[in-house]
Amino acid sequence: MPAFQTIVVPVSDLESAKRIYTAALGAEPHTDQPYYVGYHVDGCEFGLAPKAMANHPTGPVAYLDVPDAAQGVQDLVAAGAAVVQDATEVGGGTTVAVLADADGNVFGLRSYRAG
Repeated sequence: MPAFQTIVVPVSDLESAKRIYTAALGAEPHTDQPYYVGYHVDGCEFGLAPKAMANHPTGPVAYLDVPDAAQGVQDLVAAGAAVVQDATEVGGGTTVAVLADADGNVFGLRSYRAG
């Protein structure tokens, strides 16, 4: 069963957001790159992405972990979802996609393939 395990927040100032969320979460990020800052929070991934690099700059996106993001996109488009960002390899064997429901609410799919 897919589960929402990742939330990514697009931010305009990555360094400022990193200071705030590091203090709020009481933990240092496990990934600290110009394109992504990630934290482990109680078994979930919480990430920050620069708005300039995010394909979904309107707000946070919750990602469902699925076996195959590309197949998930096809299945959900057939069910009526709209593609915001097609399945895209983002590094380390991780593929993400962003879709919207009929009301325009966005959500994502994330799959991981071990190298």
